[in-house]
Amino acid sequence: MDKLLKGLPWWVKWVAVPVIALVVFGSLVAALVSFVIGLLFKVIVFVVLVGALVLVVKRVTSGGSSKSSKRDW
Repeated sequence: MDKLLKGLPWWVKWVAVPVIALVVFGSLVAALVSFVIGLLFKVIVFVVLVGALVLVVKRVTSGGSSKSSKRDW
């Protein structure tokens, strides 16, 4: 590969080849990025929902009306 690109100008190696690669593999890159972002969003939503569930369960099971339980928070 190095011998193939050796005689070509710098802009072919550093501009044209990456642009062609992005055109050919662009949809694959976009799909991977959207999958990772979607997975990250789902993980964040899961963590928030589990945290809210834990808070609700702690409030319900602690009795809720005494002042000592408010101090525990």
